[in-house]
Amino acid sequence: MSSEKNVILVTGGSGLVGQAIKTVIEEEAAKGNSNETWVFCGSKDGDLRDRAQTEVLFDKHKPTHVIHLAAMVGGLFHNMAHNLDFFRENMAINDNVLHTSYKHKVKKVVSCLSTCIFPDNTTYPIDETMVHNGPPHTSNYGYSYAKRMIDVLNRGYHEQHGCLFTSVVPCNVFGPHDNFSLSSSHVVPALIRRMDDAIRNGDQTFTVLGSGKPLRQFIYSLDLAKLFIWVLRKYESVEPIILSVDEEDEVTISAVAEAIKKAHGYQGQIVYDTTKADGQYKKTASNKKLRALNKDFSFTPIDKAIQDTVDWFKKNREQART
Repeated sequence: MSSEKNVILVTGGSGLVGQAIKTVIEEEAAKGNSNETWVFCGSKDGDLRDRAQTEVLFDKHKPTHVIHLAAMVGGLFHNMAHNLDFFRENMAINDNVLHTSYKHKVKKVVSCLSTCIFPDNTTYPIDETMVHNGPPHTSNYGYSYAKRMIDVLNRGYHEQHGCLFTSVVPCNVFGPHDNFSLSSSHVVPALIRRMDDAIRNGDQTFTVLGSGKPLRQFIYSLDLAKLFIWVLRKYESVEPIILSVDEEDEVTISAVAEAIKKAHGYQGQIVYDTTKADGQYKKTASNKKLRALNKDFSFTPIDKAIQDTVDWFKKNREQART
């Protein structure tokens, strides 16, 4: 990034990753001067599905750089029931943000993809070259295809207009400010919220939906925030880059449930409802490209990250998205 004054607009700034970036930026600001002004926008600041409202937001803040996090998101069962909505709404958001960025001569856009965009039938570990090698898993094809199209748009804007629009692909993110709603949250916040409910209700057993055997890589939101900021400042390619913990840090859902049990101090027994869908068994992602460019990055151990997230939720339950 240049030394002149930069204005970074973060869409979806009130969400999990946006709030984590805000936390890291505030820590940086406390240490000294910066040539960056950060603007965190949420859905209350404008509906990015609407082109006119998107234009108003950009006219107001005049960003030089954009971190694009805004999306319609949800967990496995919510996705399975609303694939068309996920596709149409995310396509509208992404097209509006990228086209408005182009019109406003934004120097760089970093958009957020997801590991679910990768083909369902693939070899592991998945890497950045495999995004378009086949259809995604049927459970969330609407969301997955809409996210894939960001990569298509990025390449198009680069080829036709020379824009530096790029994207990152995080593995499963969790942390403070997550969505803890029972109807639409992802696995870690859902388990944290439900186990808190179970403790409050005095339940002796706690049910995890599915077998608990699927494997996932989880990244703590504050680690992801630091990597996002690094990409914004240092990464100069339109090619996507995977932001994930190492392959050996992959864990089962049952191991996550046990870590959450320990963090909560829950005394009951965890049981598994194997009549419920597991989704993909594994989605192992390679972070070789990240490791080649940012060798010394150190990830927060998952037990500590889960403990910090549980502590945050207990302290902020009334204000959290539930």
